[in-house]
Amino acid sequence: YEVTHGNDLMATKHLSLQWNLNKMITHKPKPDPNGLVFGTVFTDHMLTIEWILEEGWQKPHIQPFGNLSIHPGCSALHYSVQLFEGMKAYRGPDNKVRLFRPKINMKRMLKSAHRACLPSFDGAELLECIRKLVEVDQDWVPHSDSASLYIRPTFLGTEPTLGVKKPSKALLFVILSPVGSYFSTGAKPVSLWADSKYIRAWRGGTGDCKMGGNYGASIYAQYEAVDYGCQQVLWLYGDDQQITEVGTMNLFLYWINEKEEEELATPPLDGIILPGVTRQSILELARKWGEFKVSERYLTMADLRQALGENRVREMFGSGTACVVSPVGRILYQGENLHIPCEGSFPPLASRLLKELTDIQVRHYTHLQHTA
Repeated sequence: YEVTHGNDLMATKHLSLQWNLNKMITHKPKPDPNGLVFGTVFTDHMLTIEWILEEGWQKPHIQPFGNLSIHPGCSALHYSVQLFEGMKAYRGPDNKVRLFRPKINMKRMLKSAHRACLPSFDGAELLECIRKLVEVDQDWVPHSDSASLYIRPTFLGTEPTLGVKKPSKALLFVILSPVGSYFSTGAKPVSLWADSKYIRAWRGGTGDCKMGGNYGASIYAQYEAVDYGCQQVLWLYGDDQQITEVGTMNLFLYWINEKEEEELATPPLDGIILPGVTRQSILELARKWGEFKVSERYLTMADLRQALGENRVREMFGSGTACVVSPVGRILYQGENLHIPCEGSFPPLASRLLKELTDIQVRHYTHLQHTA
């Protein structure tokens, strides 16, 4: 999805695209792309769009980046009536700026909004608003294969009342941040703490939506993982300790399965797992290759321990917008360190997937049939 093309306006439906562009020549200094700490630097501008029940969506504003003014009693602050998305813009060798599969993000954001009782919107029109914002701040998109511009759409209930109800006012805003590697260790295998003491999500809950409460409630467990010498939490579910997600990533296991088949497996989308855009892209790429079985299936810690004991595990890695692909090197489980095979700092399949995805994102090669 190209950012730097000619058409600025689209036909309207839910969002009014009558631009109120208050561009100030602030031009903050651009950071060194090699020293970026994830999510700490922000661009010159932001997008804001208000919604009022009686009037619908108001005009979008692209304005100088700055603090928001919200009522202390708004529902986002008290009851987490809030959601967000995460996507990236990349600069290609042709100097064009492109977003990676943003229509999938819009679809997921709409689903989250429905679950949060926030108003619906036209995904295509919001995407056009985001495109315009990135176009305005396109100088912030790093000239680097290892860095990108992270895009954070956020949606808040802003009704000024302490009543627990569907909000009659809302604010949708988008901020931009140039980023490098998500993990401070860079492109090295991560360590995980697997324990059923804490649960990230459950059936009937909001685990398949990108809501702030899912992440805020995970911070306590994350710090306990750090106390045990691990970087991330491997979330388990149920009496059989099903493997679900890793911190902010979907998880993949590349192994020889119980039927002696070479298989790339990831947990299914059963309402607990966040439907990641990178997850979907990896599944599509691997199925297109046709070199091994690709499955969405349940995996348990017992399955993993047995496979490790029988030398059937080849690789394990996480995927996500922030990290793209991140290999797993060690899992601490029930006091035992389970060492995952890792050839060098980046095992072969994870390395191949990272290269293919980077080729699509940065170099704009077409490996996916649908680059929506």
